[in-house]
Amino acid sequence: MNPADEILDIVDDNDRVLAQVPRGEAYARGLRHRCVFIQARDAAGRLFVHRRTPTKLVFPSLYDMFVGGVVGAGESYDEAALREAEEELGVSGLPRPEFLFKFLYDDGAGKSWWSAVYEVRCDLPVDPQAEEVQWHDFLTPDEVERRLGEWEWVPDGMAAYERLRAFRAAR
Repeated sequence: MNPADEILDIVDDNDRVLAQVPRGEAYARGLRHRCVFIQARDAAGRLFVHRRTPTKLVFPSLYDMFVGGVVGAGESYDEAALREAEEELGVSGLPRPEFLFKFLYDDGAGKSWWSAVYEVRCDLPVDPQAEEVQWHDFLTPDEVERRLGEWEWVPDGMAAYERLRAFRAAR
């Protein structure tokens, strides 16, 4: 299926479902929907980082320190988190990602989605989808911090990353 044809729940400011439309239409019209962000770490605590392919509908060719994507119509955040993590990492049998928090991402220019942030440990060898991931590696947290000013990162992932740092600092 073409990703633009995937049906999404369109939600309001309180994350209540208002309608269901194809993903391409949701993006074209700037309709608020749902997404999941999963921070995957290996056994050594390194973060999975990847560069998106140039064919991605949103933020092509940018770097990301999360795997994830849209929540399908009628799908729960938890279901989407496991599905997206396994799809993007190219593994099966991951433990269920742990939900951390949710926030509303809104860039003020038509990109707005409720964003559920998760974490998961991935001890399995990864084999990311070639149509989704152009490059990948597991980097230490310090390496990721050094790259923040050097690489162009997806803005919603950066928003999630900043909130995740604050969330962890408050624990």
